[in-house]
Formats: sequence, C-alpha cells, structure tokens
Amino acid sequence: MNRYETVFILTPVLSDDQMKEAVEKFKDVLKQNDAVMLNEELWGLRKLAYPIQKKSTGFYCLFDFEAQPTIVKRLETAFRRDERVLRFLTFRLDKYAAEYADKRMNLRAKKAEEKPAEVAAEANTEA
Repeated sequence: MNRYETVFILTPVLSDDQMKEAVEKFKDVLKQNDAVMLNEELWGLRKLAYPIQKKSTGFYCLFDFEAQPTIVKRLETAFRRDERVLRFLTFRLDKYAAEYADKRMNLRAKKAEEKPAEVAAEANTEA
C-alpha cells in the first residue's frame, strides 16, 4: 500500500451542506475501494491564484490516505465526473513527505486540543 495526498477544489457556489456532501462522496469512493483515511482537512473558502471557470474562489479539501495504486485512478475518475470539482491533484508521498505530513497532522491535533482550554480560560476571566 502506498500513501497518497489529494487536494481538490470545489466550486464556491455550493452551500455548506452541498460542500460536505461532495466531500463525503469522495470519502465513500475511497472507503469502497479499501483505502485507509489517515487525515482529512477542510481548508474552507480560499482565493484562487488565477480564475478557473470564471470563479476566483473555491473550497479547498485535503485527503491523506493509504491505498493500492489502482484506487487513485478511480478517485480521479470520480473527480472528473463531478461538475462541482474545479481542480484536483493526487500525489504519492515518499518517506520524507510522509514524515512531514505526520508532523503537520500532530501539530494540528495539538492546536485543536489547546483551543478549548483557551476558550475556557477566557470564560473564567470574564466571569
């Protein structure tokens, strides 16, 4: 099994529910093909470097997963068939990129753990 990262951009005209539905659809494609999801990041609405289909923003999503090489072709076919996808890029991680991805994932987890503590501390000082 190889480790892959996929970044895809969804059209900005979608509602939050439609965007989440599209993300779930692509996660299901991976799950049906026995891929192991390691990380999922929704980066939200961001400005594009250049207009794509006359749109200047898009919803960015990142998947980090382990799978057989044949699954990548199926996932990219699903991206091409879905008109909500503006762009996508899938690449295989070597051992150095995988280490970096793990560090980034752990750092994000630590930040997520610290945020509730900061919110609780602010609530205590305001009361």
